[in-house]
Amino acid sequence: MKKIEHLSILIIFIVMGLFFAVTLNAENIPRVTKEQLRGLFDKSDLIILDVRTSKDWKVSEYKIQGAERAAPGDFNSWVNKYPKDKTIVLYCA
Repeated sequence: MKKIEHLSILIIFIVMGLFFAVTLNAENIPRVTKEQLRGLFDKSDLIILDVRTSKDWKVSEYKIQGAERAAPGDFNSWVNKYPKDKTIVLYCA
């Protein structure tokens, strides 16, 4: 029984560590406001990716015109699809 308790505590600490690591990394990601994004629409190098879950995307009445759908679970398949010299904006609101 002690081994199960220790394993459970270890798993909880690992999950908490991963959560905090993701949170810390998210702070380093540049963000743009909707007004800033509107200012980028005239640029030819802009790619907007809608990375909401399939369910959220389907039921939403709000979609950015011209945005491409990119399923978040398929990151590895679309991450190399777009040129690195483009301005890529991901949104999930």
